[in-house]
Amino acid sequence: MPRKILNDELGRLSVEEFKAAPKNEIVVILDNIRSRNNVGSVFRTADAFLVKEIILGGITPIPPHRDIYKTALGATDSVKWQHSNDLNAFIENLKKIGYKVYAIEQVEQSISLSDFTVKANEKVAIIFGSEVGGVHQELVDLVDASVEIPQFGTKHSLNISVSVGVVLWEILKQMKSA
Repeated sequence: MPRKILNDELGRLSVEEFKAAPKNEIVVILDNIRSRNNVGSVFRTADAFLVKEIILGGITPIPPHRDIYKTALGATDSVKWQHSNDLNAFIENLKKIGYKVYAIEQVEQSISLSDFTVKANEKVAIIFGSEVGGVHQELVDLVDASVEIPQFGTKHSLNISVSVGVVLWEILKQMKSA
């Protein structure tokens, strides 16, 4: 029977080692997320995948807050982040410095995540929208494409923290195998 690995055997990076480590060229943009718990979960997932930065847009809650800390489990200390009230300008600036920007949204002519491809050294920014309204149309109008997570049940929506995990996993899998 395999033995469960203990936490101190996992080879986790310290916060200082994480900050110094080379990051994946991925920027996660949160467009008006309301739930502090979801924001904390995104921080934790971004830490797990060595994401370069998180942009907290509009009304998205920012650290410090106990509800964010509760789900982030310290990732607010390791993952670089900033707040922006003008995501339009932020996205335009990312595009100017070579980022491909994608909305994770159900739109006409969206690309299924199963058909979506990224290159090994591609700079990628991914926008996730609010729990109710999704990514604002004005941001969808700015992106290079919209990507949709295939779903087969009755709800056709996932919690944002789940969506972030699914999308980051797929993008990094492709970047590492390219």
